[in-house]
Amino acid sequence: MTIRVLVADDHAAVRAGIVLILEGQEDIEVVGQASDGEQAVAMALGLRPDVVLMDIRMPKLDGISATRELSGITDVLILTTFDIDEYIFGALRAGAAGFLLKNTDADALVDAVRVVARGDGLISPSVTRRLISAFGTAVPERRPQEVGGLTPREREVLACIGRGMSNAEISVELDMAEATTKTHVSRLLNKLGLRSRVQAAILAQELSSGTGT
Repeated sequence: MTIRVLVADDHAAVRAGIVLILEGQEDIEVVGQASDGEQAVAMALGLRPDVVLMDIRMPKLDGISATRELSGITDVLILTTFDIDEYIFGALRAGAAGFLLKNTDADALVDAVRVVARGDGLISPSVTRRLISAFGTAVPERRPQEVGGLTPREREVLACIGRGMSNAEISVELDMAEATTKTHVSRLLNKLGLRSRVQAAILAQELSSGTGT
């Protein structure tokens, strides 16, 4: 399956470099390029790419606001120069599927696009702990009955997400088909009102550490 990608960055040279890297892959097709946040949202709504590579600092509409508008419509992978907590947490709250720095090498960038396209998030336990310790409100407060509304299997999947596991890894861990795992992830996100599996991972870590409600 070909992964359809939209690249949004206000620097033409940066966009060209990213496009060059991605178009060198047989399984990736760049379907559009946007030079500002408003254009990114409009193009994403029209083209419905599998992944949007989104810069943060852009004119007209910043990348975080654009990500918020696209939440639930397409997966957004933030690609920025700035490793700033405000940007990281803001992007993940907005529903970004991952956060990557522009100094990432080409292979890692391509791998990240593939990971997000599979429905997995770019999250690790160390990043999750950082989010929780710095921003206890990284996900909306959950009442006990909301989390209690999950099925036993959905709770197992949520715990695996909190451990930073991909859908494929969860499928092996819980001995079920990957398509079934994706269904469980989608359902638990809907039940909990979360924008992304990254937010689900934060919630899972809060629950396991006793900081959640």
